[in-house]
Amino acid sequence: MATTLVIDPITRIEGHGKVVIELDDEHNVTDARLHVVEFRGYEKFIQGHPYWEAPVLMQRICGICFVSHHLAGAKALDDMIGVGPASQTALTPTAVKMRRLGHYAQMLQSHVTAYFYLVVPEMLFGIDAAPEQRNFIGLLEADPELVKRVVRLRKWGQEVIEAVFGKRMHGISSVPGGVNHSLPAGDVDRFLRGEPGLPSVDEVLADAQLGLRMFEDFHDRHRAQVDAFGRVPALNMCLVDDDGNVDYYDGRLRVVDDDKTVVREFDYRDYAQHFSEAVERWSYMKFPYLTELGRESGSVRVGPLARMNVTRTLSTPIAAAALEKFHAYTGGRANSRTLHTNWARTIEIIHAAEVVRDLLADPDIVAGDLVVAPGPQAWTGEGIGVVEAPRGSLLHHYRADRDGNVTFANLIVATTQNNQVLNRTVRSVAEDYLGGRAEITEGMMNAIEVGIRAYDPCLSCATHALGQMPLVVTVVDAQGRVLDERVR
Repeated sequence: MATTLVIDPITRIEGHGKVVIELDDEHNVTDARLHVVEFRGYEKFIQGHPYWEAPVLMQRICGICFVSHHLAGAKALDDMIGVGPASQTALTPTAVKMRRLGHYAQMLQSHVTAYFYLVVPEMLFGIDAAPEQRNFIGLLEADPELVKRVVRLRKWGQEVIEAVFGKRMHGISSVPGGVNHSLPAGDVDRFLRGEPGLPSVDEVLADAQLGLRMFEDFHDRHRAQVDAFGRVPALNMCLVDDDGNVDYYDGRLRVVDDDKTVVREFDYRDYAQHFSEAVERWSYMKFPYLTELGRESGSVRVGPLARMNVTRTLSTPIAAAALEKFHAYTGGRANSRTLHTNWARTIEIIHAAEVVRDLLADPDIVAGDLVVAPGPQAWTGEGIGVVEAPRGSLLHHYRADRDGNVTFANLIVATTQNNQVLNRTVRSVAEDYLGGRAEITEGMMNAIEVGIRAYDPCLSCATHALGQMPLVVTVVDAQGRVLDERVR
């Protein structure tokens, strides 16, 4: 008989979701979907607030990638007041470099969290390992020295974030047209040299390479399984600079296909001319796609794997050398192997550590003008900002009235961009691990979650709804009988 399998909740992700898999009488997969079952209405909450509050308020949608939301919002405000890359008035070097410093520090600590806390347990213990073992506590018991290095690496990134943004979480430093402070020389010194309880930048760089070595070792031992797991089609998109290399803070959006041919490249402020957003009744998360190509052909992958597929090289030497090996593995073609997202993530950990090191040595970080003032006619009342968050391209779009109060806000976050490819991955893994099998084990079900966790999804950031949220009130008696129900 037909069977429905439900994984609820999905574990070791940010937010709440479930997977529903339908099997026919022969146990073949007929359908598999990722259901996002929470809703957060930040795009409505912000309306009526002064525009300058947006980067501070909107970042509270998430406790993980708040730096990315803070900066995407700040860039949108720069655009709104008529300063920044799209105008004749550039931000000061100190402002841009301070923002970049905090941005790469977040990339470091967020990737370290996703990789070591959420992904590595399966790499060490296996998909079939007992749930009480395949977690961070199990990792601590198996290799306490590794965990110590991981914790201090993440702590260092968080300390840099606090110094740059004024708070360890939900910072306050970015303002329209710049930042409100530079980095004290004492902070620069302690991050470079270290202090009791805080590693030096050289120790950080050494620790940042642990993940890549672990992936390479795991890949060598399980090559066939890793390469075959969840191979699904999608275009690849990220911000690039004038040389076509990934820029995590600014640039143009580039989309490439499997041959790395550029199929679209555009100013991110024109995103509405290129993207549409589909909706489904079974999810509060939308499905963006390139309008001209349609939903199936025009869905994009964003995040570490997409960025490494798009970029030709990286700006720092250790990461660039690692990227060369990554590119060579697929003969120069785009990589569609889901678990290779973790490979890409380890390269970005190294790159982020190298960039932070270089920025800490830049004198503009400690001295220079902080804010530029727009001209009297520069106000546009509308702004769009995009950054490469750890999970991929993140867009904030705001409009404000003549009094400066927000009238419209739209967020397209990385997990939303990945929604279509996430569902493709769920279907692919379900077919490989569950299809045609009469007995379903815990390990088989966990394989679905492994595929989802590779994207490090942030469902709290990504949820939206079309129309009005339903409210259902049900009255049930002591025997469980439904006495009445109202739906609004």
